[in-house]
This record gives sequence, C-alpha cells and structure tokens, in this order.
Amino acid sequence: MDMELLKDQGEAGRGDLPASAAGLALFLDIDGTLVDIAPTPDAVAVEPGLAESLGRLASRLDGAVALVTGRPIEAVDALFDGLRLPVSGLHGAEWRDTRGDVSRPEPTDAFLRSRERLRRAVAGWEGVVFEDKGVAFAAHWRLAPLHEKEIRELMRDIAAKVGEGWTLQAGKCVLELRPKGRDKGDALTGFMAAKPFAGRRPLAIGDDVTDEAMFAAANAMGGLSVRVGDNGRPTVASGSVASPAVLRRWITGVAA
Repeated sequence: MDMELLKDQGEAGRGDLPASAAGLALFLDIDGTLVDIAPTPDAVAVEPGLAESLGRLASRLDGAVALVTGRPIEAVDALFDGLRLPVSGLHGAEWRDTRGDVSRPEPTDAFLRSRERLRRAVAGWEGVVFEDKGVAFAAHWRLAPLHEKEIRELMRDIAAKVGEGWTLQAGKCVLELRPKGRDKGDALTGFMAAKPFAGRRPLAIGDDVTDEAMFAAANAMGGLSVRVGDNGRPTVASGSVASPAVLRRWITGVAA
C-alpha cells in the first residue's frame, strides 16, 4: 500500500494525512490537535463521538494508538471519559503502557515550595491561570497578555532556584516547569520498542513546539509527522493539516 502523504489541501480535505491508517502506529497530542485551543485548560471541549472514534481506530490498529500530551494522565482520563489508551503525559515525563502500568517522577521539596510560590504570586494577577499538574505546574497568560513579561521573569527565577531535575517548557501563551530528562520524542521511541507499536510506521500529529521532538523521532524511523495549524514557527513536520476539525474528520473516516 502507498503510505506517502496525500495532498488534498483545504479545510474540507484531509491535508497531508494518509488515505488509510493501516500499518500505522498513531501518536496524538491533545490540545490544539485533537481538541480546539480554549482560553483555559479546563475549558476545552471534546467533540461528541471523538472518544468513540479513537477507540474504534485503536481496535483497528490492534491497540497502536497513544496520546502524547502535556496534560497529566489523570486529566487525560477525565477528558476522554471511558477511553483508556496508552498515554505519555507531561511532555514525556509520565507513562502508562498498554498493560495500564503507570510510572512518574516524584516531586522534591524544592519543587513543592516553587509550586506554592507561583500559586501565591499569580493569585492577584487578573486573567492569569495557574495550573497544577502534580509533578509539573504552569502559568497561562492567554487571558492576560499584559502579564507575559512578569510571568516569564518569575518562571525563569523559579527554574533557576528549584534545583536539578526540572526544566522550563514554553507553549502557546504558557510557561511550565516540568521534569527534565524526557520529551515527546522519547515517549514515541519508547512506545515503538514494544508491541503493538513495534513493526509499524509511526505517524506523529501535534501542533506546538513541544511536539517537534515527536516529529523528529517519527521522521528518524521512516514515519510521518503532521503539524496541525500554523503557529508561525519552523517545523520538522513532513506535512500539515489546517485545524483540529480536519484531523477529527480524518479519524472518524479511517476508524469507520
């Protein structure tokens, strides 16, 4: 079967996505990829039927569908109620394998103090959203762009003082302190080392700078990489689609 990217541009088409998912191992980001970006992390909405379509697609691919996201695993399960896919959360730091076994790093005392420092600091900044991810935390300024400079300065200072084991991660109108040492590319590589992913061609789909490592890993294995939307940054992705809506229609089609 020809697995090269098919050109069918436009919002109504499928963009640079293959005509079939057969033979693929699918790795999907969530925010800005499967679901539309919302003003706050808690405000995202999962389109009706999407979880069911993902479940059907996973069955068609013998389970070779994983979610690779910046959200913690518990938040993924709450978002896709009833769907239990393999997940790598917190940009690769957390892991749930095909058996359901979960591994994650432990927070340090310095990390816990830093998390509380950020929580207190932004409490009075109207529109700034503090997000507690357990072993990561973030400040979002999408609703308060005037506070971007202050947040960046504060997060850089926190990162400098929290000690080894943690790193700053930038995203769309957000800065996050997350565990150091693993990224989304490591997550894809780890999944591909075992069944049901091993022996398939990886297809990585995401929308943000954190997904670039996943794109690069898929490309290095002779797979496909697709960026959703255009954030204006250079990308190593080999293809693109216009929006999450296009990707959702593709999932529904190949899962049927």
